[in-house]
Amino acid sequence: MGDNGIENPQLVLVFSGKRKSGKDFVTDFLKEHFGERSVIIRLSGPLKECFAKDNGLDYEKLLSASDYKEKYREEMITWSEEIRNKDYTYFCKAAISKYEASKYPVWIISDARRLTDLQFFRENYEDKMKTVRIQATEEIRKSRGWLITPGVDDKETECGLDTVTNWDYRIENNGDVSGEALIQPIIQLVNNLL
Repeated sequence: MGDNGIENPQLVLVFSGKRKSGKDFVTDFLKEHFGERSVIIRLSGPLKECFAKDNGLDYEKLLSASDYKEKYREEMITWSEEIRNKDYTYFCKAAISKYEASKYPVWIISDARRLTDLQFFRENYEDKMKTVRIQATEEIRKSRGWLITPGVDDKETECGLDTVTNWDYRIENNGDVSGEALIQPIIQLVNNLL
């Protein structure tokens, strides 16, 4: 067990990227490749679950890449920031617990958005952690349905990791290579460790 009572995985892959950069596409592809050896931990999972419960909303619809989620995104950001200001570890710990992550050797954190998200995983799993930034051009993101939204795209949830330069891996996800090719460096890493 870790210092916080959290099981220690063999590898923690922390993914970050702007909206519509393809984080879910890449992390879902990795999960499919590694199967039962891995778990996707969505930091937004417990956040959306609590927000849905508190506001009488459809949790499953909040998880999807839908207009429903976009309708509540700004309100959800404000709500979650109040919680994070009291305890920046709250949603990271809740996500690890929600997905029963201790059962899996490879953790795929699909949606780190803040410096405090990276801080939490560094503080608890630094020797097992690798960071991955997924990038796509604005043109490609727009073709995937992204629209610049004031109050969302200018908030920490989208810009909080823009100043980080020391990513262990960078994936250019502009739709010009297969999913397998995108994740090849990560596959090599995991194969070398397990």
